[in-house]
Amino acid sequence: MESGMLWFDSDTKSDLRTKVKQAADYYQKKYGQEPNLCFVHPALLVSENEETGPIKIYPNKLIIQNHFWIGIQTTDLIST
Repeated sequence: MESGMLWFDSDTKSDLRTKVKQAADYYQKKYGQEPNLCFVHPALLVSENEETGPIKIYPNKLIIQNHFWIGIQTTDLIST
């Protein structure tokens, strides 16, 4: 992802999928495109790679807890 949006959500009652969906809805309204990639702190994930509909969720230790780096994947994340 070359650029994205940093989203903060400290709601302790909502699950990860709900939080990512809210961030994605805002992103789509603001930028006119649907995001397909979101990085979160590893502590938020149940499994290493999760998906919320069309959005792939990946862990990244550099992301502060309760923050979501959401945007559009422009290249493959895995290089061969």
